[in-house]
Amino acid sequence: MSKSRRAKLLAAVCSVGLMAALASPVAAESLLDALTLAYQTNPTLQEQRANLRALDENVVQAKTGIRPTASLSADVARQQTVFGSLTQTSIFSPTKIRSQEGSSSGATISFTQPLYTGGRVSSAIDAAQADILAGRESLRGVEAGVLFSVIQAYVDVRRDQERLKISQDNVAVLQRQLDESQARFDVGEITRTDVAQAQARLAAAQAGLSSAQAQLAISRASYAAVVGQNPTDLEAEPSLDNLLPTTIEAAFDAAEKYNPQILAADYTEQASRARVAQAKAATRPTVALRGSVGWSDSESGNNPPFDDFDRASSASIVTTIPLFTGGLTSSQIRQQQERSNADRLAIEVARREVLKNVAQAWNGLQGQRALLISNEEQVKAARIAFEGVRQEAQVGLRTTLDVLNAEQELRNAELSLVSARHDEYVAAALLLQAMGSLEARYLTPDVPRYDPTRNAKRVNKAWGGTPWDGLILAADRILAPGIAPAPADAPMATSK
Repeated sequence: MSKSRRAKLLAAVCSVGLMAALASPVAAESLLDALTLAYQTNPTLQEQRANLRALDENVVQAKTGIRPTASLSADVARQQTVFGSLTQTSIFSPTKIRSQEGSSSGATISFTQPLYTGGRVSSAIDAAQADILAGRESLRGVEAGVLFSVIQAYVDVRRDQERLKISQDNVAVLQRQLDESQARFDVGEITRTDVAQAQARLAAAQAGLSSAQAQLAISRASYAAVVGQNPTDLEAEPSLDNLLPTTIEAAFDAAEKYNPQILAADYTEQASRARVAQAKAATRPTVALRGSVGWSDSESGNNPPFDDFDRASSASIVTTIPLFTGGLTSSQIRQQQERSNADRLAIEVARREVLKNVAQAWNGLQGQRALLISNEEQVKAARIAFEGVRQEAQVGLRTTLDVLNAEQELRNAELSLVSARHDEYVAAALLLQAMGSLEARYLTPDVPRYDPTRNAKRVNKAWGGTPWDGLILAADRILAPGIAPAPADAPMATSK
């Protein structure tokens, strides 16, 4: 991390910089601005997009199983042979008679064109395509998680800014109350006990102010981590009511159709069924066209390499029939079948988990809405009570402690109201995430969206293959083991 980048993040937790940010006039920042910046620059989201682009290559790699391959090999060698004899008197000194030198060279170009793989390649392509679809749903899940983190960080900062303001007002009010108590004590209207009570409340309020400043610094740091910049003057967050369902049944229906966790599990199960077919295809024969053209030269003496060549060429259709693998193929088939069973059960696991999350989020939202209404009424009543007690204290009908208690009840009610508004908004966003509707297309409709299909189209067009790819792929499915249909109780993936 660069020093300038580190300094920007450290500024989020600096109390002096915090107070300056609150006091200085800066351009207001909206939740839409934060969501847009995170959608375009968040490293977690960028990482998942890169992983998906890497996954796109699996289809390209699977298709190479029906495409021709070619290789070139060449060699140049030189030999020297020495002839000699040994005498009885010079065992270790052979007498050199003559030497002979020679060279050899050659080159071979070979190629292979698969004609039929028994369904191995077609099943691998089906599995790779299902993996990509599952990866796209995983990307949707990561996107929803990032957007939820942005929303939570945004409302956390706004909540803590309101808390800080309430704490500052509380300290100011209690300071004035202390000054008034001290003045009344000086003229003998109240006792020293009343002054001490005001001092104690002011000290507690100052401690609360320090805590509010620290909490806001923590929230600012979290905001900077997920959004990519420090928060400035944040506008009020927009309502999410237009995206929320009116009944819990509608929320359940939306979750079963669009939640990325369920859809990813379904695509993963489709991929595992394709891999079962791929394992069974290992029992089928394969047919391939093979050919080679070679040049060779072998001469004695000092002829240079590659001087005079003999050429040879061959072409053949090779059929390979598996006969016995020592139980390997049958074991792999059973293994893939059990993995497919596990993935099928994982769909139900995901469905139950999602429905549980939707039920919890829905009821949590209803509870927060009821709490918000109660807190609003509480603030209204506490404000009226505080004003009444203060006026009564001025004519001697209330004590200083009564005023302090009424003021404390008002501040607590205001803090509860701020927290209730925060929690209600977070609960709404959590329900949208559980439903699978917390997406940039709804929250930032005017921002260009990342298209996960664009890279897939690009890599598939990088090398278009041969004109006969389609024919070979169609032939590969003949007599190939079919993909077992999905169980009747397994939900089918539905694109949004």
